[in-house]
Amino acid sequence: MNYDKVLIFGKGFIGERLSKGLGAPVSERRILTYNDAEDEISKRNPRIIINCIGHTGGRNVDGCEDDKDGTLEANVFVPIMLAEAALRRNVKLVHISSGCIYHFDYKRDRPIVEKKIPDFFDLFYSRTKIYAERALDALADKYGILIARIRIPLDDRPNPRNILTKLLAYKKIINLANSVTYLPDFVEALKYLVRIDAKGIYNVVNPGGLKYTELLDAYKKYVPDFEYEVIDYKKLGLVRTNLIMSAKKIEKAGFRMRPVSEVVKECVKNYVKY
Repeated sequence: MNYDKVLIFGKGFIGERLSKGLGAPVSERRILTYNDAEDEISKRNPRIIINCIGHTGGRNVDGCEDDKDGTLEANVFVPIMLAEAALRRNVKLVHISSGCIYHFDYKRDRPIVEKKIPDFFDLFYSRTKIYAERALDALADKYGILIARIRIPLDDRPNPRNILTKLLAYKKIINLANSVTYLPDFVEALKYLVRIDAKGIYNVVNPGGLKYTELLDAYKKYVPDFEYEVIDYKKLGLVRTNLIMSAKKIEKAGFRMRPVSEVVKECVKNYVKY
């Protein structure tokens, strides 16, 4: 496919990574109104737009509480404005969503499937992601909207938003298994989903759960002097969601996301070269 006809909104970690992976341009236009969205789509004339605009609170999602207007604008209003502009011009919208919208009980719950109704309302950030996803999902079938959920981005190159980069800076970590999205696989998965004109919600995660000790132990093989400490999650007093998501839907659609156990060594090996 000609990715010149793909236009990415959002110049953050995911937007720039997709731009490099797809060879697609990133819009420089700041979307503050519906007219901004419509005008940019009209001028650029894409066949597909990918919305990577989102506010995660700066250092962590707690910061969203300090910028409610900015969080609502980026996480709720912008996706809806882009959706309205896209459907009016018969342009496909791909919205990058998040898995941070569920409660999860490791003793009781199976990996979360796409049809499960979001139920994690304890964080303002999570609520805003739910608002947008539920609205876009209502339009998805009729207007061909694709909602790609990612979870804890893991990349094979340094970036402040890469979970490996974060862990190397923190030194103190929790050790609960979580779904992650390995970005080299995410780029290929998105290419596939766009090619088959997928619509609706897809969990785009690597099957299985990653414990941070597994990732850092792989890193220590290259940097033996690196040390870290495991701490009790419950003692932190933070409101967070830790969960495992199912990748069976995307597999049934014909794309295999590699299990997380397969990508850790590749990720670290490439990472230490930078």
